[in-house]
Amino acid sequence: MPRGYRFLEHMSDVYVEAYGGSLEEAFAQAGLALFRTIIPEAEGAARSVEVEAEGDDLQQLLYNWLEKLLLVFEMEQLVGTDVVVEAVERAGDGYRIRGRVVGVDYDPARHKTGTAVKSPTYWRMEIQEGDVGVVLRYVLDI
Repeated sequence: MPRGYRFLEHMSDVYVEAYGGSLEEAFAQAGLALFRTIIPEAEGAARSVEVEAEGDDLQQLLYNWLEKLLLVFEMEQLVGTDVVVEAVERAGDGYRIRGRVVGVDYDPARHKTGTAVKSPTYWRMEIQEGDVGVVLRYVLDI
């Protein structure tokens, strides 16, 4: 399965479908879609920030991952141009994800803003794992 993401139709929020051949690829694409929602166009790889999250199940892991990535933008002022997931793994009774955001410092004079994101949500969240890959769907509260 190729990796990527697309925006699905939603009346008031941002509804995303991210996919890939593995959980790692799908979670990376989910993160990239979050950054593209906030800043639709950005290029470069000036610095990176390590990110880790945990969750009791894969849905909570996805929520916590997206929340941590949103904090990378808000607190670190880093616009992600690439999201790399090194591992999604079992951790005790739950899951852990390790990765990094690669990107550039946010510059309001240079970066056209897209849609401000308040938070990821559990609304309409789905995780489908199959023989050909993984599909994630989630809604961003704007």
